[in-house]
Amino acid sequence: MAGGVARLSFAAILCRHRLRYHPAVVAQAFATLGCLFPDRVLLGVGTGESMNEVPLGIAWPDQKERFARLKEAVELIQRLWHEERVTFAGTYYSTNNATIYDRPAQPVPLYIAASGPAAARLAGRVADGFICTSGKAPELYTETLLPAVAEGAERAGRSASALDMMIEMKVSFDNDRSRAMEDTRHWAALALSPEEKTGVDDPLEMERRADALSAERSASRWIVSSDAGEHVAAIQRYLDLGFRHLVFHAPGMDQERFLRTYAEEILPGVRAAIPTY
Repeated sequence: MAGGVARLSFAAILCRHRLRYHPAVVAQAFATLGCLFPDRVLLGVGTGESMNEVPLGIAWPDQKERFARLKEAVELIQRLWHEERVTFAGTYYSTNNATIYDRPAQPVPLYIAASGPAAARLAGRVADGFICTSGKAPELYTETLLPAVAEGAERAGRSASALDMMIEMKVSFDNDRSRAMEDTRHWAALALSPEEKTGVDDPLEMERRADALSAERSASRWIVSSDAGEHVAAIQRYLDLGFRHLVFHAPGMDQERFLRTYAEEILPGVRAAIPTY
């Protein structure tokens, strides 16, 4: 929730040319969703993940190519949303006099997800919002990602404050701390280092590696707490960095229990800390 307005968020990952999702197809689909759900849809894009592509028989390109595809896809989608007819001849994608017939009154916001400076700069230059995740080293946000967003915005003559700063908050809260810790095992793969998971496209292998982690390491990417004040204070650190669109992700299987507990014990504290929420 941001600014007190609930949003229905959809995301698409763009990578392969005509073998997964052509950007024009994504542009059409999300324009239609924008008509059906005005002001409740956003499109989040990133460079993809091998586990989502390789099982379909798609060769997984290197990071340089994936980033080039992302830039090209974003340009094409935005042109389709704002121009009547688009003929586009890119390195990876092309259209011939393409158009979007059903467009919402307000274009669907386009957000770019980034875990490194290049994509963060791209978000600052061309996107409506920036997406990242919590639980990483503090200096990644303060020294790399946020400065890169600001740099990209400055290059485009924009203010970084105009972007919606979204962060996926990885949280595990329960009055029973041992349960909060144990719940993180369902998403233990998040704690694997890049070296441990790069190139792994078999979910069974990823699961095997994740299951081998200790409970402490499984919990390392999460705000784990049984104390509401402590938990809100941990969230406050991200608010202090400038993130205002918080997406809470809980790892446990009992999501109804989490939602009820979080709404009663945590969200009032967050709202009190940020009056505009």
